[in-house]
Amino acid sequence: MRIAIAGGTGTLGRRVAAELGARGHEVRVLSRSAPEYRVDLTTGAGLDEALLGVDAVVDASNNASTKGAARTLVDGSRRLLAAGEAAGVRHHVCVSIVGCERVPMGYYRTKAEQERVVERGPLPWTLLRATQFHELAAGAVAAGARWRVLPAPGARLQTVAAAEVAVAVADVAEKPAARDRVEVAGPLVEDARDLVRQWLAATGRRALVVPVAVPGALGRALREGGLTTARPDVRGTTTFAQWLAAGHP
Repeated sequence: MRIAIAGGTGTLGRRVAAELGARGHEVRVLSRSAPEYRVDLTTGAGLDEALLGVDAVVDASNNASTKGAARTLVDGSRRLLAAGEAAGVRHHVCVSIVGCERVPMGYYRTKAEQERVVERGPLPWTLLRATQFHELAAGAVAAGARWRVLPAPGARLQTVAAAEVAVAVADVAEKPAARDRVEVAGPLVEDARDLVRQWLAATGRRALVVPVAVPGALGRALREGGLTTARPDVRGTTTFAQWLAAGHP
């Protein structure tokens, strides 16, 4: 198959590209910094050429900024779907987040809106929803550890290795569109504070862990496991502690 990956240079996208390439597919990496198929989802520049002759599109694009998220994820999805329809794409795979509709925070609301755009769009689709990546959790802790004080919210998380999500994305992209959601989650549901302590133990770094109570509906959603799932379609096998022990930062 010829498969295009929007956001193909990102944390997940580059792993998906490698996985699909290893399976023998022709992969087109789409991003603003891609060496060949330079695409800007906020304007649509480069999309028509990049999707010519493509069988399936994986949208692994990301923009967590307050002002840019909707332009990239919602408006960008509309552009990507329209260009895909014109090019005869048969399957649009959108990577999203488990529980994004349950957590009242700006970025998650944007991801939920992106899902609605895809579901109502012109192409056959599958939504691949994943829980937070180990990489994201570790990166957030590492950034805070620079100040030797780590605020740790009360939140139940089910982190998963991006490499395991990439395999699931590749599996979905190879199949016909399901017009349904496929959920991928980590093997354990853990408190965010425990993840912080695991990172400190694994890295030998020292910092004061300060429990933080997130107020209101957002806090309740996080404490009640709004970003987790009891019955994922695909369950990862590598825990956060094992991922850290394998030498990841």
